[in-house]
Amino acid sequence: MSHSPLRIGFIGLGSMGFPMAGHIRQAGYPLTVYNRTPVKAEALEQAGAVVAHTSREVAERSDLVIAIVTDMPDVEQVLFSEHGVATGAHPGLIFIDMSTIAPGATRLFAERLAAHKVHYLDAPVSGGDIGAINGTLTIMVGGEADIFAQAAPVLATMGSRVTHVGPCGSGQLVKACNQILCAVNMVAVCEALMLASSAGLDLDTVLEVVTGGAANSWALQHLGPRIAHGNLDPGFMVKLIQKDLNIVFSTAADAHLPLPGTAVAAQLFQAAQALGGANLGTQAMILAYEQLANRKLSAPIALPSLEV
Repeated sequence: MSHSPLRIGFIGLGSMGFPMAGHIRQAGYPLTVYNRTPVKAEALEQAGAVVAHTSREVAERSDLVIAIVTDMPDVEQVLFSEHGVATGAHPGLIFIDMSTIAPGATRLFAERLAAHKVHYLDAPVSGGDIGAINGTLTIMVGGEADIFAQAAPVLATMGSRVTHVGPCGSGQLVKACNQILCAVNMVAVCEALMLASSAGLDLDTVLEVVTGGAANSWALQHLGPRIAHGNLDPGFMVKLIQKDLNIVFSTAADAHLPLPGTAVAAQLFQAAQALGGANLGTQAMILAYEQLANRKLSAPIALPSLEV
């Protein structure tokens, strides 16, 4: 006996959410979408999705609701505002938050939804706009294992690596670890390219070499070329990684854990924002390095020769 596919709701159609919702629709799931700016839903409507006018309406029409929005207050509004998901949810609904918020807030929201007999998974993602477009996101999921099992096929339409990492809040904790690596890795990418440029090396050639060895990373492979060619367009914005790093520092403070490398990265992102880079991609950290060195990446200078 065949079963009807889960009815999916999707809230938040930004640079990440729009392609993610598109993958769900392409996989054949009945899809209802909502975005505060309705024009962003038009292409999905043409692909067969239903456009709702509120988060409540999404919940009323869905078995599983996904949201990916900017920050904790946005998640709270999606869930508990006058026309939020909680007001339209039926018992047994699964809500998946794919935003990046504090683990403590995640647990609190899960408790509040449990009063409505709604299941909660925290499922933040890594991979940026490229991963969202290609359907290759890494998705780290916290929550009850049996609820994860129900949601996993839907999550697999958006990601190439979908992993249950523990109870509620665990997804956000793994994402905090991920953001440490992203932030500190960007320091290394910027410093390596600044040195290469100062020596007059061809940056494309340098990247071809170092991405083939032990130094390779996602940031080097995907954002290194953008830096080399002056492309600071956002896949993930400077202001948003700073929001994420604030979560990291708050979580680390609870454990009395020093994170000096992450602190340096955070200060460099802060400098990039002060230089006008808030809405640029995280690779705009290079602006801070250019300011510190008083030279542009694209303006090589000869290093002094070594006397033998």
